[in-house]
Amino acid sequence: MPEPQGSERPGEAQHLCASAELAERGDAIVFDVLQYRQPARAFALRVDGKVVAYLNRCAHVPTEMDWQPGQFLDSERQFILCSIHGAAYDPGSGRCVGGPCGRGRLVAIEVEERDGQVYWYPSRDTQPPFAD
Repeated sequence: MPEPQGSERPGEAQHLCASAELAERGDAIVFDVLQYRQPARAFALRVDGKVVAYLNRCAHVPTEMDWQPGQFLDSERQFILCSIHGAAYDPGSGRCVGGPCGRGRLVAIEVEERDGQVYWYPSRDTQPPFAD
């Protein structure tokens, strides 16, 4: 997984969900964040046994990508696919692999899975929605 932006962990772990809620290459858990102090959405999903999380914003056009709430993967469940212009991303790295996203990548959010729970870590740029 790519190094999350601002990964100096300025904030405490934020509980996201129980591990069992994230099925392998299944629907994502969508959650609210503040990105640069502006309301935004993020999502977490399980890929190859690991939980990954990204800002729900396409690198091509800054718009939310899910087809339906929590549905980000293509029909074969191989790639994260933007519902607007079809930009395709590797779910393990967030790197663009096809479509209009060029050499872009999704903004990664640091996550940790422990004791049957999933947590995300705020960064300098991405904060919990209730942050000051």
